[in-house]
Amino acid sequence: MRVEAPATVANLGPGFDALAMAVDLWNEVEADTDAAPAVTVVGEGAGELPEDASNLVFRAMAWLAREAGGSLPPFALRCRNRIPLERGLGSSAAAVVSGLVLADRLLGTGLDPDRLLEVAVDIEGHPDNVAACLRGGAVIAYLSRSGWRAEPLTPHPDLRLAVLIPEHERFPTADARRVLPREVPLADAAFNAGRAALAVLALTERPALLPEALEDRLHQQRRLPLVPGARALFEELRAAGVTVCVAGAGPALLAFESDGLEVPDLGPGWRVLRLQPAGKGADVRDEPR
Repeated sequence: MRVEAPATVANLGPGFDALAMAVDLWNEVEADTDAAPAVTVVGEGAGELPEDASNLVFRAMAWLAREAGGSLPPFALRCRNRIPLERGLGSSAAAVVSGLVLADRLLGTGLDPDRLLEVAVDIEGHPDNVAACLRGGAVIAYLSRSGWRAEPLTPHPDLRLAVLIPEHERFPTADARRVLPREVPLADAAFNAGRAALAVLALTERPALLPEALEDRLHQQRRLPLVPGARALFEELRAAGVTVCVAGAGPALLAFESDGLEVPDLGPGWRVLRLQPAGKGADVRDEPR
């Protein structure tokens, strides 16, 4: 049984912990119940991520089994990762979601999408990333009276995404959280509320609004000084008129290209991936991508 889960870009400028979009970069995770129990990781994180019961995919599967009161059969877990670690592209969300989707299928629990989202948030802690990974497209994640929920957004077909990944800078999300203040000025909170509402319109109907819609006063300028390479590129692109935001906690960046305003050749030290929004979220597939 094979699951594919997409990378995700959270925040999207002003939508801190609420807006996110899945992009067409996929991890594959396979559970083989006919093989001897083992965990293997190839691709991104190979030799770094654990290959035992502490692996995040395995832990998510075990978590769901405990929640459901069921028992997983013995299996070999094989992870083929394409999402870089600690770059702000939702690698941990993809691991959690992959494990939950696999376990849900193996156990036959048939959890509804909202319950699956709630369990994913319990494990991963970031509702925006896991919501986009589960649902695909763009999402608004929010805490309702009944628990975590996500509303889908359909990205505008003219969006041209460029994900800019530094090879030598990494930024663990826990470290990125620690630099954020507990309180912000009312003017900054109001600014971001307006920009987040504008971002929804820009992402779905009027991409010409993106340069202003993705402005932020809550997190980007507090995080970028800790990743100088990403900060320099961010400022260079903004000065050139290219719309750009920090991908999640960073240090990867997400640029929105348009005619005459493209990301230039960045040379060694950067990967530039021109991707489409992922039209769907994590799912079981019969054949590899």
